Amino acid sequence: MRLLVIEDDQDVSAYISKGMKEAGHAIDVADNGKDGLFLATTEDYDVMIVDRMLPELDGLTIIKTIRGAGNTTPAIILSALGEVDDRVKGLRSGGDDYLVKPFAFAELLARIEVLSRRQNNKATNNETTLHAKGVELNLLSRKVTCDDKTIDLQAREFQLLEYMLRHKGQVVTRTMLLEHVWDYHFDPQTNVIDVHISRLRNKIESGLNKKIIRTVRGAGYIIED
Repeated sequence: MRLLVIEDDQDVSAYISKGMKEAGHAIDVADNGKDGLFLATTEDYDVMIVDRMLPELDGLTIIKTIRGAGNTTPAIILSALGEVDDRVKGLRSGGDDYLVKPFAFAELLARIEVLSRRQNNKATNNETTLHAKGVELNLLSRKVTCDDKTIDLQAREFQLLEYMLRHKGQVVTRTMLLEHVWDYHFDPQTNVIDVHISRLRNKIESGLNKKIIRTVRGAGYIIED
């Protein structure tokens, strides 16, 4: 991830930067509100970490300004002000999370990861077409094509393919499929998944003339991309 830290306390910003770099993330740092607002409005970030009390421009004003401009980058507010009213004011200003100083780095990292996943899920859910290896699924027209040839899928097969395309490159377990495609929160002890995967695989791969759905023994299934 690419992160922006707007923090005037050099010890705090160095502590965050060191930890995030060790976690494999790229970091830009601003030590005042004016420079922080400039970076926030001219660069693309996955998450911003914004101190509330800053010289030149305070953190809540920065967040209000970028939200007013249509910027939806997730923002975590850092502050020594931890009363309920302070946290409510921060969240109502457009912050997505509020972390009171002093804080544990592990908690900050976990909150950043949650916000990033949430943002990625929003982006995924706003897509109208899903793709992988010659397969295209149109969520509006409910049309599926394989190398530009239309494939007829039953409703459950369409749901199954949609879920797997949304998680392409990831192993999808039987439990995940039961919960999200069949809405079962228990194992019905049937081969319903195997049957539908087999049917879907035959339809998709006959249209592509190549394999796309791979069985991961003991784990589940994956559409590799």
